Order: sequence, then C-alpha cells, then structure tokens
Amino acid sequence: MGRPNNAVNGILLLDKPEGFTSFDVCAVVRGMLRTKKVGHSGTLDPMATGVLPILIGSATRALDLIPSHDKTYMAGFRLGLTTDTLDITGRVLSESPAHVSRETLQEILEHFRGEITQVAPMYSAVSVGGKKLYDLARQGVEVERQARQVTVYRLTLEDYDETSACGIITVSCSKGTYIRTLIDDVGRELGCGAVLTSLRRTEASGISIDRCMTLSQAQAYKDAGVLAEKLLPVDALFEEYPALIISEPQAVRFCNGATLALERLQPPMLGGVRQQQRPDSDDYPQDSLFRVYSRADQSFLGLGIKKTDELRVMKRF
Repeated sequence: MGRPNNAVNGILLLDKPEGFTSFDVCAVVRGMLRTKKVGHSGTLDPMATGVLPILIGSATRALDLIPSHDKTYMAGFRLGLTTDTLDITGRVLSESPAHVSRETLQEILEHFRGEITQVAPMYSAVSVGGKKLYDLARQGVEVERQARQVTVYRLTLEDYDETSACGIITVSCSKGTYIRTLIDDVGRELGCGAVLTSLRRTEASGISIDRCMTLSQAQAYKDAGVLAEKLLPVDALFEEYPALIISEPQAVRFCNGATLALERLQPPMLGGVRQQQRPDSDDYPQDSLFRVYSRADQSFLGLGIKKTDELRVMKRF
C-alpha cells in the first residue's frame, strides 16, 4: 500500500449520501487520499444528505475558525406521528390521523419565523455533563436541556398534501438550529404531532450544494488520480475576510509567531489599484480578522487579528 500521503491539504466539498454518518464519510475520504488528518464541518445525521465540507491535512486547523454561516435545508415532514428521535427512523410514540389544512399549517409556520427558542433533542451530539445526549438516550436516560435562542430567517412551505399530511419545507436558519425539533414543535402547536421524514442541506459554510460532488464522483476522481487536484485551498473558507500581502521579512516574522505593526502593512494591489482600506483604518474594528499572504509566492500563511496597532497571529497554515 505504501506510506500515507500526509502532504494532501485542502477542502473536499461533498454531497453526503443517506445512510452514512459524517464520521463514516471522513473514513472513506481518509482511505481515498491515504492521509490520516481528515475532519468535517457541520455534522449531518445518517438520514440527512447534502453539503458536508471535508477538511484535509493542514485544513483541519480551520475547524474551529470557520465563519459562522447560516444554513439552508429542504426538509420532508409528516403530521400525525411522533417518535423518540423526532424523525421517521425512531420508535413510534403516537400515531393518529391529522386533518390539517394548508391554510392552518401556513398560519402555524408563521410562529416559527424569526428568533425562536429550541431545546436540543435527546438524540443529538450535544454534551451534557461530559456525555453525549444520544449516548444517554440509547440508555433510556433523559436529562434536562437548556433552551437556547436560534433564528429562522426563511421558512417556506414548498409542498403539502392534505390527504397524506406530508409535505416539504425550506428552512434558512442560524447555526445550531435543529430541524427535527422545529418540525416537532410545529406538530405540538398543531396538536397532532409531526416528524422529520427527510433532510437535505443545500447550503452551509457559505457553500451551496451545486459546488459539491458525490462520493461516487470522488471515487472516480481518485481512480483517475486527480482527486487531490479537486480540493479547494484552505483560504477559500475565509474569503469574507480582507486580504493582506506582506513582504518576505514580514512573512518570516508572521510564521515565527511575531506581531506586525499595522502602520507598515498595506492592502493588496490588483492591476495597480488598491482593493481595500489600510488595516490600521477605523473601518476595521478591534479583533478584525485578515487573510495573510506572502508577497514572494502569494502563498496563504494564515489568519491575523487586529489588536490596537498590531496584527497578531490568529492561526498559521
């Protein structure tokens, strides 16, 4: 088999298939690229599909720094049914006919737009007292969970059949929103119960589903010997931050963890035109983040953070 290729670095944009955990997908990619350092951003349940960024090599250092983007989902639901997992895969707790009109459903959905309060489901990866909730749930233990605020920016009823009481919604929401809980709460307010029947994440971390490849496509690229070429560079995750191109002496200092004087830094020049304000400008408040590049070879060095009159190293790559 040869030695693992630990030089592979970057981001693989995958459309996660149903039936795989996010960890399963990482294991498959680890085998494809023959590298040990593989992680993922934004866990998806086994029944869910869609956007799953896989971070490889040095890109794994970005896991805790990825900007908090909104997420968008298409979710299938069924009224008149409840389960212990809040989705169709769980143990049925109650089942009864649901006679809910489209108009009534639309009216109830209005209550779940904007800032709402949610309690994380027991079958979730949230930790309480050092233990994952899903581990406790599998033991038949239920613990108290703190309610938290999340934001639903858009909630649209895409399809609904009154006879089967099944439909599809599109949800754009803040990080930490549980779609299973949202649908369960809608069912509670309707008085008939509801479960999630399908879930597809169409956008996450600023990445839309049309930029993602399937595992089959990734395997085909691997067989052709070009999978590593399909990886995005790690700085693609931080495109919303302004860029700084620094001199070679400054690059050496940055890579050694030293601070840089903001007044000596300049924004990048493209075609002779300066693209942004100076980093010491008031346009950038304290704790502003910057992408830092070497002027010598345009390589991405890492993230810097503005502190008073200095640029400090936030993370080197």
